[in-house]
Amino acid sequence: MSERDKYPAESGRRRFVKGVVGGAALAGVGATGAAAINSATQASGAGGGSTQAYAIENTDGPAPRGMPQIPVEIDDEGYLRGVWPEVKTEQQQGVQVTIAETEDFKGSGVTYSTDWFQFCGVESYGGINPEYDSDNYFRSGSSPGYEWQSETYSEGDRLHVDDFSDYQDWTNGVGTEGLGKPATGRWRSEDAEDVIPIQVIKSDRVQEMAQNDPWLEASTEEGFIAWLNKCTHFCCVPQFKAEGSAKFGAEDDVYCQCHQSIYDPFSIVQTLFVARPRPTE
Repeated sequence: MSERDKYPAESGRRRFVKGVVGGAALAGVGATGAAAINSATQASGAGGGSTQAYAIENTDGPAPRGMPQIPVEIDDEGYLRGVWPEVKTEQQQGVQVTIAETEDFKGSGVTYSTDWFQFCGVESYGGINPEYDSDNYFRSGSSPGYEWQSETYSEGDRLHVDDFSDYQDWTNGVGTEGLGKPATGRWRSEDAEDVIPIQVIKSDRVQEMAQNDPWLEASTEEGFIAWLNKCTHFCCVPQFKAEGSAKFGAEDDVYCQCHQSIYDPFSIVQTLFVARPRPTE
């Protein structure tokens, strides 16, 4: 068993997902097995199959891969929103279907697709339907992950750049001060049964990373980076600079308290996984 297949050594815990059939198990299938699974599970018009996505890197714990990025844009009034891929109609297996996919996203050479978000059951959420009616703004949720959000926003309020103005000094007493300012929230979830959780960080490190990287230049803005905040292990909701993370050396990372998976929000990697098909309507 490799070190990456274990929980962090400090926890004294071993992975218990062997033999489990589900998102975590399918996600571990490499490119060789992807085609076989895709042919067995492909639902007409639902996407799925072997998928390449950009994600914040999983650096430790049982999670099989990183959490997928959501490209960020800022509107003319300073509100943050996630970019949704281009909605279009095409033929798949002889059926006319609607998909959401943008080739060469903002000249980055990357194909950005909703397949990136088809894991952990999210593929069945209303907001992942390409035609779901949404303004795509990031909104504060009912239980914000940070005290500053509770003091600034009410549930459903849109996240605004001005509220991150102290990002170079912000701290919650965990890890390094001034590394960046985070917020949790939801995306494409208004009037939907299920909530798509997201996390956003504004940091100078993001701006530095974007200077020489076509994808990050296209997918981040003014130092803001965002991702779908569902741990790829068993779908829990992690947190940047979480309480208790220092025990596992994750005080400056995104840490999942359920099973100690760790992600580096300042390391963006390309990941290959098997996306689950979106249910046929």
